[in-house]
Amino acid sequence: MRYWMGMALAMLMALPVGAAELGDDGLHKQPWMRDTFKDLREDLDEANAEGKRLVLFFEQRGCIYCTKMHEEVFSDAGISNFVGDNFFVVQLNLYGDIEVVDFDGEELSEKDLARKWRVMFTPNIVFLPEEIDDGQSAMDAAVAVMPGAFGKGTTLDMFTWVAEKRYAMDNGEDFQRYHARMIQERDNGSFD
Repeated sequence: MRYWMGMALAMLMALPVGAAELGDDGLHKQPWMRDTFKDLREDLDEANAEGKRLVLFFEQRGCIYCTKMHEEVFSDAGISNFVGDNFFVVQLNLYGDIEVVDFDGEELSEKDLARKWRVMFTPNIVFLPEEIDDGQSAMDAAVAVMPGAFGKGTTLDMFTWVAEKRYAMDNGEDFQRYHARMIQERDNGSFD
């Protein structure tokens, strides 16, 4: 009996940390994703109240790159914890019908919002500032957009670069330079 309990425990420990499940909409779900009313102005207020940054994840059912991102990147406990601790994540469906209120007040379905913002591929991650000017859409206000699935190092670097507000620093270190420096500090690419 002990042998089987030990085997079962070993099998459970071998599972990826934070493996995402598929929701009824066919999209991967992470514990740090928020289920909101999709009024982005309210989401920004709530994110700010929690001391977090609002980020929007566009995904779609059957997206192999979304699956790769969830299974290979967000299954890493360090990355997943960093995202959960620092970001207020709202997931949007590239072909979804749920109504979303943009910062400019326009109310559109997820799929129409994707067209408005010219989002064509998934995953597509939109990082927002703490304050957005009246009349500005989320895509116009975005401080960074991460189109596509990247490896652990690139993903963590982008989330860190935004969390540390490096986009607003006057030090000449744009994301590419920051990422290159991080690769060097990680012993020449132990992360990808």
